[in-house]
Amino acid sequence: MLTVEELMTRDLVTLSEDDDLVRGDDLLAEYDIRHLPVVKEGKLVGLVSQRDLIRALARQERLPGKPPVQVREIMTHAPETLRPKSSVHEAIHKMLDHKFGCVPVVEDGDRLVGILTETDLIRLADRLLEKEMRH
Repeated sequence: MLTVEELMTRDLVTLSEDDDLVRGDDLLAEYDIRHLPVVKEGKLVGLVSQRDLIRALARQERLPGKPPVQVREIMTHAPETLRPKSSVHEAIHKMLDHKFGCVPVVEDGDRLVGILTETDLIRLADRLLEKEMRH
């Protein structure tokens, strides 16, 4: 059985709840990614997508003296997660059923260890198609 830990991205770019939206937007652009897990002391507390940031930045008022909007105000709190030993089949169905672009992967006590994205699954599909074409 193929497991999530075999496909997940381990080199993570994350935010803290106190980061502002501009920091999130900068990280998405710098790393060319679409999802940012939000962590507190290594534990997953939320998730921010590129869509969340675009929506929030478009609505943010730029008034002098107004503090910037923080990630905690727009993040998805307690997002759905997977475990490293979860099957890829389960992950695919979770993503399809809920129309998720990613699912964070956590271990004991919600410690973030990875993220499974649509891109990870497309890479798998490409490898399987390459293998099929060689036979």
